[in-house]
Parts: sequence; C-alpha cells; structure tokens
Amino acid sequence: MSDIINKAVEVLNEKMGGQGFDGVAKFVISEEGALIIDADGCRAGDDEADVTLTADTETFQSILEGDLNPTAAFMTGKLSVDGDMGKAMALGTVLG
Repeated sequence: MSDIINKAVEVLNEKMGGQGFDGVAKFVISEEGALIIDADGCRAGDDEADVTLTADTETFQSILEGDLNPTAAFMTGKLSVDGDMGKAMALGTVLG
C-alpha cells in the first residue's frame, strides 16, 4: 500500500473525528490505490461503494489539504463522481 493512501486514511479519520459515514464512499487515487469511507471511518480498500470519486494524486492532496474545493474540482473535470451524487455531497459535509 502506498504512503499516500496510508496518510490519507490517517488524515480522513482525524477529520471525521470518530464519526462514520451513512453509506459507503470510495476514493480512487490514480496510480496509488483506493480507500473506503463508511460507518466505521476510513480504511484502505477497494470495496463496492454507493459513490466512487476518482482523482489524480495532486488533486486528491489539494482537496485533502483544503486548497481545492471538491465542487470546483468536479466542475473542472479534476474529480470524477460515479454513483450516488447525494452521497458525494453528504461526504463533503462529514469531512468539512
């Protein structure tokens, strides 16, 4: 597993503050791997999900660090969303 995935799991769990997510979301980071966010928090994995968000490493890190708004990333084509758009929007609230 990549250092980027490991760090992302750590940071996302901190942001979630012990709260889970009502549903299953997957972040696919191109050429690095995938992580899952669900009721148990965040972990590395490639499970089935309600919504899958895909971005390159640079875009994902910018979103994670708060330098890039996920909506702006989506609107400019840097972030793709496949599946339940409502879950994608709810994920933004959980991680906010």
